[in-house]
Amino acid sequence: MESLIGTTTDQAPANPAATDDMLATQPIGYWSGLAHATVTRYLRDAMAKLDVTQPQYWVLNRVNGGPAAPSREEVVAQLTHLADGPHEISRVVDQLLHREWLRIDDGQRLHLTDAGEAARARLRELATEVRAVVHKGISDDEYVAALKVLRTMVANVEGNGASGNPF
Repeated sequence: MESLIGTTTDQAPANPAATDDMLATQPIGYWSGLAHATVTRYLRDAMAKLDVTQPQYWVLNRVNGGPAAPSREEVVAQLTHLADGPHEISRVVDQLLHREWLRIDDGQRLHLTDAGEAARARLRELATEVRAVVHKGISDDEYVAALKVLRTMVANVEGNGASGNPF
């Protein structure tokens, strides 16, 4: 069988105690999954102390971030892929309307209220604080290199039309 991999490094079982010289054999799925779960939990715990959820922050940023005020449907369509379910973003819009952090204009477009903008700005500060904790001891060059590697791994699997298990 012709190798699909450019190197001969064996895949070892996930090992949280792997030494640096063993890291090349570690499964990316384990480590990327662990990083995702740990960082997401840390961020969501920090936001919970302000009685805000990460999806609420996504919606505040999306309503603030476009050239034109979005509709509920546009916000839902753009953020649902990030959410924990197909109805979560619509519920978040309702929560933020109830909190009076969002308002709907006569054209059914969403806008931040002054309170919503203040919350968004505070959450941006919090996200920057969380980033500083997560990135402690990691230079911007190292971070960029790590993301380039992850981006290449995604392209290797999705971009080449590869499907599922090659065996």
